[in-house]
Amino acid sequence: MKPGCNVATLIERYFTDRLMRQRNVTANTIASYRDTFRLLFMFAHVRLRTTPSALTLDELDAPFIGEFLSDLETKRGVGVATRNLRLTAIRSFFRFVSFEEPAHSALIQRVLAIPSKRHDKRQVHFLTRSEIEAVLAVPDRTTWLGRRDHTLLLLATQTGLRLSELIGLSRESIHLGTGAHVRCVGKGRKERCTPLTRYARSALQAWVNEPVRYGASALFPNLHGGQLSADSVQSLLARYVGVASKTCPSLASKRVSPHVLRHSAAMELLQAGVDCSVIALWLGHESIETTQSYLHAHLALKEAALAKLEPYKQHKRLRFRPDDQLLTFLETL
Repeated sequence: MKPGCNVATLIERYFTDRLMRQRNVTANTIASYRDTFRLLFMFAHVRLRTTPSALTLDELDAPFIGEFLSDLETKRGVGVATRNLRLTAIRSFFRFVSFEEPAHSALIQRVLAIPSKRHDKRQVHFLTRSEIEAVLAVPDRTTWLGRRDHTLLLLATQTGLRLSELIGLSRESIHLGTGAHVRCVGKGRKERCTPLTRYARSALQAWVNEPVRYGASALFPNLHGGQLSADSVQSLLARYVGVASKTCPSLASKRVSPHVLRHSAAMELLQAGVDCSVIALWLGHESIETTQSYLHAHLALKEAALAKLEPYKQHKRLRFRPDDQLLTFLETL
């Protein structure tokens, strides 16, 4: 085996050459993979007492990677899904290394053979129409912040945009004329248009007519004219849900995140009788199988299907009576 293969040079080539130049991945992917290797190198620094720039490939063997993944779950308290996400980034790096350093193929194959951990798939959570209206009623629309937050949450619950798509919208992303819609670029760099209801169109029209602060280009800017952060949206939503739970008690038992608003938009489409394939296109799902999870969560649909079934009737079981001598003989054996 080739000795002393430095990890630092491989990591640099992996990010700059493979991910950025060859694959041209999104900034979100870069950030996710970067965080994975930060955690891995910090773990190596503590466990091996080796600085990240001095690490060799031989030290990142399969047992060590396994210890790192276990540490994520036990010490950092991450879930299985996050653990598997970190493993995906590590596998991607080692697949790159397999072409760069074929002399280490045995070590690389053992790392690539580390399996993803299976986990329970939780049922999707969503808000009912009354709960959505309770949250939307909270922002104080006599203030600039209240009008911004109300319009943002209204757009989220009607379009089902992902949080990254929502905060990435610019004023040029919306079309409020005939065929009003919002245009965004989602996961996998897929561009899609989502139509707007008359109420959402009216709210957005009023919002874009407001004076632009600090020359902001973002549709929903922060107080300084910059783009809202994901944490800011999480925080304002949690605050409004807390207030809304006083008038709508069912909200108190729910963990409401921006992604729950996305689920809520999908469930409203499903309740309106929209086909799953259309909902998949609406939400920008890669596969219709992802959209099928909403069917499992929709109890009313299951109850409607149950109501269509004929009541089970018990029939008296009759004893077989052969009508031929040969069959009679066989029956007596």
